Amino acid sequence: MTDRSFEDFSAAQFRLLADNVPALIACYDATSRRCQFANKQYARTFGRDERSIVGLTFAEIIGEEAAQEIGPQVDQVLEQRLPAVYERRITDRHGRPRWLEVHLLPHLDDDGTPQSCFVLISDITKHRLAEAAVRESEERLAKFMQASVEGIVFHKDGLVTDVNPPILALTGYAPEEIIGRHVLSFIAPEHVARVLSVMSGGQELTYELAILHKDGTPIPVEFIVRTMVRHGERMRMTIVRDMRDRHAAQARIQHLAHHDPLTGLPNRASLMDRLEQHMHVAAHRDQRLALLFIDLDHFKRVNDSLGHLVGDGLLRTVAQRITGVLRASDLVARFGGDEFMVLLPDAQERAQVDEVANKLLRAIEMPVDVDGHSLSVTPSIGVAVFPEHGDTSDTLIKHADTAMYVAKSRGRANCQFFAPAMAQMAYDALVMEVELNQAIERGEFEWLFLPLVAAGSGACVAVEGLLRWRHPEHGLLEPERFVPLAEQRRLMPRIGRLMLRQALRQARAWHAARPLGAPIPLAVNLSNSEFQAPELASWLPAMLHEEQVPGRWLEIELTERALGGDPQHVEAALHRLGEHGVRVTLDDFGAGHSSLAQLRALPIDRIKIDRGFVAGLPADPGAVAIARTVVQLGHGLGMRVAGEGVETPAQRDTLLALGCDELQGFLVARPMPAAALHAWLAQHAPA
Repeated sequence: MTDRSFEDFSAAQFRLLADNVPALIACYDATSRRCQFANKQYARTFGRDERSIVGLTFAEIIGEEAAQEIGPQVDQVLEQRLPAVYERRITDRHGRPRWLEVHLLPHLDDDGTPQSCFVLISDITKHRLAEAAVRESEERLAKFMQASVEGIVFHKDGLVTDVNPPILALTGYAPEEIIGRHVLSFIAPEHVARVLSVMSGGQELTYELAILHKDGTPIPVEFIVRTMVRHGERMRMTIVRDMRDRHAAQARIQHLAHHDPLTGLPNRASLMDRLEQHMHVAAHRDQRLALLFIDLDHFKRVNDSLGHLVGDGLLRTVAQRITGVLRASDLVARFGGDEFMVLLPDAQERAQVDEVANKLLRAIEMPVDVDGHSLSVTPSIGVAVFPEHGDTSDTLIKHADTAMYVAKSRGRANCQFFAPAMAQMAYDALVMEVELNQAIERGEFEWLFLPLVAAGSGACVAVEGLLRWRHPEHGLLEPERFVPLAEQRRLMPRIGRLMLRQALRQARAWHAARPLGAPIPLAVNLSNSEFQAPELASWLPAMLHEEQVPGRWLEIELTERALGGDPQHVEAALHRLGEHGVRVTLDDFGAGHSSLAQLRALPIDRIKIDRGFVAGLPADPGAVAIARTVVQLGHGLGMRVAGEGVETPAQRDTLLALGCDELQGFLVARPMPAAALHAWLAQHAPA
C-alpha cells in the first residue's frame, strides 16, 4: 500500500467522515450566505437531504426568525476572522427544550479574506439537564436543611462544615460554635467509640445514642448517617432526631399497658399478673386470699342521662374511695367499664373480708358531687376465696363474677360469697345464651296474639303480640324465662327486630284479608334496651317502609321503666315515632315510678292499669281507688285507659263503672296463634 498525503483525502472520504461524527456540520459561502456543504445530520435536522440543501440560503434553511437571531454571530466571525462559540436553546417538535452548542469557524484564503464559514453544532442537552439536576438537587437539599424540623449536620473528615437551625436549637450552640469543630466533641463520652467506628467504616445506618447540650446535659437522639456529594465534595450527612418525646411516649405506653388511663389504677392485665403472683405465694405459705368483684348498679343510667364526662368523673371518685378503704398491701384494679377488682392477699378469716366489703359498700354509696350533679350509686360485690373457690386466676375471677351477679339478683347494694350452686346458675345462663343464639338462627321465636276490646261494645280495637320461645326441649316459654338474660347478653335488639318484621308482615296479611274493614293496630312490646337504643327512631320507620306497612297499623308498648332513661332521648324518640303514625301505650301503669310532669309532656296514646291492681277488683278498696285515679289521670291527659288481666265479670263491671275505655284479659280472649285470631276477628272486629 502506497502512502497518501492529507491532500489526497477524497471528497467521498470527507463525506463519510462528516456523516458519521456526532455533530451537525455545514459550510456557507461568506458572501452569498448560501450552503456549500452539509452533512447528513445537519440536512435532516432541517428537513432536507445532503444534495437538496446545497445552494439554499441560511434563512431558507433555518428560517427567517432564527437567521436574524444568529446572523450577528456569523457577521462577527467573518468580520473579525476569529472562531466563535455560543449556545442556543430551542424547542423540539415534541415541545421539549434542547440546548445546542454552536461553533463557527471562518475559512480564509491566502490573503486572509473570508471565503466561507463552517458551522459545527453539538447537542449538549444531556449535559445541561445534568447540570440543572445537580443545581436543583443542591437547592432542594438547602431548602430541606432549612425546612426540616430535625437537625442536620454535614462534616468532612469529622469536621463540621454546615448545620441547620434545628440542630442549633437542640444543642444550644450558635453556628460559629459548631462549624469547624470535630463532631466527636458533641457526643456523650459513652458513645464516642461507637460513633468513631461508624465514621471510620463509612457505614450508612440508623442508631441511637446521646449528644451533649451546650450546658452538658445529655440528649437522647437518633442518628441517620449517609455519605453524599455536596458542592462537588464527598462528605457525611447526619440527620439528628430528638428522641426525648419518643422515649416519654414509650414510658407512657408502658404505663398504660399496666394502668387504666381514666382512674390511674392497675388495669386488667396488671391485675392478672399480680393475682397469679399472690396465688403462688399463698399456695406456698398455705394462706387464703380473697378476690372481690365490684360492679356499680345502674351506672349506665348516669352515662345515658348525664353524659360520659359525668360518668367518668364518677368512676374516678369511686376509684379514690375504694383505694381509701384498703390497706397498702391490698390491690385494687379497674377491670373494665364500671367494674373494679379488689385483692386481699391475707384473708384468713371471712370476718375480715366481710369488714372490708361493708366498708366498700358504705364508701361507694355516699353521694358524689360531679360537675354540679349530686349522684349516688351502689355497688354489688361478689367474693371468691383462694383456694376454696378456685386454684387458677381465671376460675377465681369467674366465680367472683358469678357471686356478683347473684348479689344483683338479690336486690343489689349487697355482698355475696361464691357458693358451688352459683356455678350451676352461671352454667345454666351460659347454656341458655347459646340456645338463644341458636333460636335466632333457627327461627324458634313466635307470636301469640291477645285482643284488646272496647269496654262497651266488645269490638276489637287492637291486638297485642306476645313473644314466645318454642324451646325444642322445654316447650313454649314465656318472656319471663328468657328476656332478662337476653337483655343482659344484649340479644334483645336482634330478637326484637327479627320479630317486629314478622309482626308487620302478619299485620299486612290481616289487612289484606279484610280490605274494607276498619284497621286494627298490632301492639308490640319493646324492651328497655331496644327503646333506649339511639338508632330506634331511624330503623323502625325504615322497617315500616320496607314492609309497606302504614305506621297507624303499629302500636308500641313500653313499661314505665323504659321512660327512665335520658328524658331528651325519650321525648325525641316518641315524637319521631308519632310523626310516622305509630301510637304508644304505657304498659303496667302504676307499678313503676313515672314522673307526672314527664307523662304530661310525652305523646302517649293509652295507659294500661297494671294487672296487679285489676286482680284486686272489686274487693280491695285500695285497688279500686288506684284504678279510679289512673282512669281520671289518663282521661285528664287525653289518653285512653285500658284494664289488663281482666279475668272475671266482676272485674269487668268495676272497670266499666270507673270509666275504663278498653279491656284485655282471659275474660275477653286467651292468647292465640295467628290462624285462630283470623276466626276471632271475624266475629269481633269493628265494621
